[in-house]
Order: sequence, then C-alpha cells, then structure tokens
Amino acid sequence: MTGKVLVAYGTTNGSTARIAEAVAAVLRKEGFTAEALPAGAVARVTPYDAVVLGGGLYAGRWHKDARRFVRRHGGELAGLPLWLFSSGPLDASASERDIPPVPGVQKAITRLDARGHITFGGCLEEGAKGWVARMIVRNGKGGDFRDFDRIEQWARQIADELVADEKH
Repeated sequence: MTGKVLVAYGTTNGSTARIAEAVAAVLRKEGFTAEALPAGAVARVTPYDAVVLGGGLYAGRWHKDARRFVRRHGGELAGLPLWLFSSGPLDASASERDIPPVPGVQKAITRLDARGHITFGGCLEEGAKGWVARMIVRNGKGGDFRDFDRIEQWARQIADELVADEKH
C-alpha cells in the first residue's frame, strides 16, 4: 500500500466537511497521504488505497452526495478498505452511546463490506442553509455537538488498521 487515503464527504452547511478534514489531518500525521474532498467532486477512487466516506444526516437519510458517491463508485469501493461515518444528532447522544447507522447507510455497509461505521454529533449554527435548518436554530435546538477527540481517536484506529494491513 502506498498509503493514499481519500476522505470524501457530503455536507450542506460544512459541519461534515470539518469532520472529514480532521480525519484526513490525523491520517497525515500518522504518515499517510490523505485528502478530504467533497464526494461530488471525486471522479475516480482508483488512485486511492483506502476510502473514508462521510455524510451528514438529514431527516434520517445520508446526505445526497454521499449516497450518490456510493452508487457511482460502488464497484471500485467494494475492493478497497472502506470506513463510513455519519454526522447529525444535535445533542450529546453520539458521544454517550453508539448510534447505529440509518437503514440506507447500513445497506451500503453490507453491500460494500465496509470495515466500520460511526455516528458523530452534528453542528447546526446561525446562518445554516435550508428552511428546516434555520427553524431548528431559531427554536434553540442548534449547536455544535462534534466531539473532535472522538473523531481523532477513530481516525487513529483507521490508521492502525491500515498499518496492520501493510504488515500482512
């Protein structure tokens, strides 16, 4: 393995992009060449040795760009080490317990033989795009619930697995 990792993401307001960037930063610190890119901007996954794909959760569904990424690159992804993450709960629940993937993401995990999935807390703040998002913030239900220590710990676990793969 040359150690080139793609961290692709689907995001509306940038919260999931920030998580993806944190994952890529840890992977780089661990010695990998990692880049975080919007899922819709990725033409091919064949240049990569592993892929991490994340999507924000909206009304119980993964972000459309993450779903489209899976459909577009499914054949190539099935042969690569793959991890998935979701971001979304606007409370502390993701840091308190393991939140199972939503049904569409579970299907992708099974179909692509993903090595793992995790759900991180989301972030919705003033200036969010979308009528529903603005209403959530206006009603005092927004905030930043991302746990960057947990995100970085998960990224280090991915790095450890990739290093272990190289040794076998």
